[in-house]
Amino acid sequence: MIAFKFAIRTVVVLIVGVSLTATGVCATRLQGAGATFPAPYYKRLVAVYQELHPNVLIDYQSIGSGGGIRAITDKTVDFCGSDAPMSKKELQDAGGADNIVEVPSCAGGVVPTYNLPGVTTSLKFSGKVLADIYLGRVTEWNDSAIASLNPGVKLPNTQITPVWRTDGSGTTFIFTNYIATQSDDFLSTVGMGKQVQWPVGQGGKGNEGVTAVVQQTAGSIGYVEQGYADNNDLPYGAVENKDGNFVKASPETVSMAGAGAVSGMSGNILAANIWNQPGPQAYPISSFTYLIVYKDLNNLPSKQVAQTLVDFLWWTTHDGQRYAAELDYAPLAPEVQAKVEQALKSITYKGQALVVGGK
Repeated sequence: MIAFKFAIRTVVVLIVGVSLTATGVCATRLQGAGATFPAPYYKRLVAVYQELHPNVLIDYQSIGSGGGIRAITDKTVDFCGSDAPMSKKELQDAGGADNIVEVPSCAGGVVPTYNLPGVTTSLKFSGKVLADIYLGRVTEWNDSAIASLNPGVKLPNTQITPVWRTDGSGTTFIFTNYIATQSDDFLSTVGMGKQVQWPVGQGGKGNEGVTAVVQQTAGSIGYVEQGYADNNDLPYGAVENKDGNFVKASPETVSMAGAGAVSGMSGNILAANIWNQPGPQAYPISSFTYLIVYKDLNNLPSKQVAQTLVDFLWWTTHDGQRYAAELDYAPLAPEVQAKVEQALKSITYKGQALVVGGK
């Protein structure tokens, strides 16, 4: 596959949206960028889709949700990924809510991953303890606040190094929004958002950067997407949910967190918060992640490219869902898919209808 850099578009792509593959076949190219949280899933989807459609070349750059939203606003990408729904200000910058289609592509969990040599038991955390760690109030692993949640586990007096994202991040948005429901002090001091001012600890760029810092720093704790922890053999803990049960992230427990979201989803902006949801086995630090495009794809060079993008979005939210659980993401429930279908059917190219879902 011909390499395609996020920041550079060739004259051919700008004018006609097509290029030649290595075999000489005329190919349509799509450029996406954004959230690192679903990046392993998106890259798998891209690889499979390109095998099924050799005339389509797709590049997704995992630059963070904030970067993805800036890119779609500046129209330097065809689609973007974001774990945080677009804010009112971001929607305004993109021409208003009526100008955007934002649909969930899957759901996932953010996990507290840690590097604690000598401790082989999976640890338990509460939202309050996580808040106090990131506020710099719980500073050693054998603190009574952690020990009381983990009876029988011999915890060392190792200093805790909280690790966080330095870039604008949907993963940070999910984590801080959850923690803010657990601690008024965290809410009033650190707050919620894609990028916040952390009082203590060490930063890393992207889920990859946080993972690297945790791997290299004994005593550290970080928040990453579950797949990054699994792919890098990092342990991660169970988190106390709204029902008082300690639950580990999995496609099943994340799906349970999203079960009640459908009633609040409508129109072309399908945003719903699913962290800290009730349910005996609902994982509390869960979220949908979103794909975002313009409702009228007049930012694309041709109707052919627009149709290719819609075809890819439909496949991603339907047949492509079978690959979600393999990579520790939760596939969309049928009720959510139905909402997504209606949103995708609203997409046009210069006012012209596109074929959506083969119809």
